[in-house]
Amino acid sequence: MAEDIKILCVDDEPSVLNALRRLFLDEEYTIITATSAQDGLKLLESEHPQVVLADYRMPIMNGVEFLKEVLTLWPNTIRIVLSGYADTAAVVAAVNEGQIFKFMAKPWNDDELKLTIAKAIKSYSLSKKK
Repeated sequence: MAEDIKILCVDDEPSVLNALRRLFLDEEYTIITATSAQDGLKLLESEHPQVVLADYRMPIMNGVEFLKEVLTLWPNTIRIVLSGYADTAAVVAAVNEGQIFKFMAKPWNDDELKLTIAKAIKSYSLSKKK
């Protein structure tokens, strides 16, 4: 792989972060985790991941607010929301405000999430070639 692919996972539930780490164990990705949006922003500065997965409901700063900040500071980073709440208004806000690549429900389907990440990486690569 030409470039080290880094995926930042941000969720206030450590069990979710552990599940995401396990899911991508056999992939050639570096999985970086944060338990808050603030920690996620710090890691973005130092790690420069290509893809960010964020939980929708987090304390202090929700996933949409966090991903809007990511969009402002790192516009090429691909943004994905994971949510256990199927709130249509939240989905619309996430897509419109944070220019979200995909909104995925929790619990996720492992194969669907892996496919979404592969598509996100391809999209990132194509955007870098422009």
